[in-house]
Amino acid sequence: MVCLCRLDSSWCELGHSLPAAENMMKRKLVIDVDPGVDDAQAIMVALATPNVEVLGITCCHGNTPVDNVCKNTLRILKVCNRLDIPVYRGCTEPLLGRKIHAGDFHGKDGLGDAPDPDAPGLELLQKEGAVTAMIRMISENPGEVHLVATAPLTNLAMAVKLDPAISEKLKGLYIMGGNTDSRGNTTVCGEFNFVADPEAAYIVLNRFFCPTYIATWEFSCRNNLPWSFCDPWLAQDTDKARFMKRIFSHTMQMVQTERFEKEMVAGVGFTSCDTYAMAAAIDDTFVTECEQVAVTVELEGRYTRGMMVLDPVEMLKKQHKVNIMKTVDLEKLKKMLMDSLK
Repeated sequence: MVCLCRLDSSWCELGHSLPAAENMMKRKLVIDVDPGVDDAQAIMVALATPNVEVLGITCCHGNTPVDNVCKNTLRILKVCNRLDIPVYRGCTEPLLGRKIHAGDFHGKDGLGDAPDPDAPGLELLQKEGAVTAMIRMISENPGEVHLVATAPLTNLAMAVKLDPAISEKLKGLYIMGGNTDSRGNTTVCGEFNFVADPEAAYIVLNRFFCPTYIATWEFSCRNNLPWSFCDPWLAQDTDKARFMKRIFSHTMQMVQTERFEKEMVAGVGFTSCDTYAMAAAIDDTFVTECEQVAVTVELEGRYTRGMMVLDPVEMLKKQHKVNIMKTVDLEKLKKMLMDSLK
C-alpha cells in the first residue's frame, strides 16, 4: 500500500517528528560523498547548521576518481575552516560494473575545474578506510547517527556486507539517488548515483531497514529554485561565496545547454540535488510530503540497468518501505543555502 504523508509539526503518519528535548541535542551526521558541486553545497549546508555535528566524511568514487573526491572534500572543509572533521578514503570503483564519472557536468576535477593551488594535500586523510570508519562511527553512536549518502552507494554496500546489523544502529538513512518515472540523466532510464553502481544500490535498498528517505532525480527537478536565487546567494561578501561562485560557474553554464535542459523534468532552474537529502537529514520539517513504498533496483535491463523500481502493489512482498520525497519547504531550502555561504 502506498502511503502519502504530510511531514509537518501538526501531523505525521511516519512519526518523524522528534520530542522537544531531542531537538535541542546535536544531530550527529556521517556523510558519504563524491564532490561534485552539489555535494559541496550539501556539505556546506551541514557545516553551517548550529545543531549539527559531523562525525566524519567518507569518500567514494563517483563524480570524479576517489583521490580527487578526497582532495575536493578537503578543499570544502578548508574554506569552511573545518579541517578538524576527519575525512576517509573509500571505494575506488563499483562492485561489478564499469567506472563512470560526471566530468562533463561538474568539471573534470569535480569542482568546476577551478584552479586551487593552495588545496590541502591528501596527507590530511585519516589512515582508516572509509568503510571501517563508517561502521565504527555508527557503532559508537547507536541509534543516533543520520547517514547522508550523496554518492554511488558502494561504501554503504560494503559496510552492510561487513556488518549486517549496521542499519539497526542508524537513526536514519538519507539518499540522493534513483528515480521514480524512468527519467534518466545518465542513461535512458537511470540516475547517475545508481547507474554508477547498480549492485551497490540494490544491496543498500534491500539490506538497510532503518528509516530511509530518498531524494530522487525527478523529485529534485520538480522542487528546483529559480536561477534568480543564485544572484544574491553568490553575491555574499565571504570567502565561501567566492569559492562557490568559482566552482559552480562551469555547472551553471552546462545546465543551461540544450543537452542538459532535455534531462530536466520540470523545466530549467537551480537544482542542488544532494542538498535535498542533506536538508531532510538536518531538519525534520523540511520534507512536507512523501510516498512510502517498497523499492528495488533493476540490474539486468539493457536500457533500465540501475533504474529504481517502485512496488506500489506489493508484488515484491517486502516489509521494509522507504520514503520517497515528494515536496519540500523551498523557503527553508533558500535559507539553508544562504546561511551556508555566510
